[in-house]
Amino acid sequence: MITAIVNFPLPGDVDLEQAQALFEGSAPKYQGLEGLVRKYYLFGHGKGGGVYLWESQEAADAVYTAEWRAMIKERYGAEPEITYFESPVIVDNS
Repeated sequence: MITAIVNFPLPGDVDLEQAQALFEGSAPKYQGLEGLVRKYYLFGHGKGGGVYLWESQEAADAVYTAEWRAMIKERYGAEPEITYFESPVIVDNS
């Protein structure tokens, strides 16, 4: 499993309610996405982003294309930064 942490600065006037509306607008694009196990949207410290759990690096790479990066920049006003981690152990208390 691969965990990707994506973040980008948000315009200073975006509050939690506005961020939630933006995130809800993009959520359907990720539902049922091949290779994506789970996604958490993030908001705080002047940034937005997400934590993604992927089945593989290849699944992540298939989504994080130049077109995807351009969509993030257009939607949120900034280029995304992506950091990848191997996830050798996962605890799920749900």
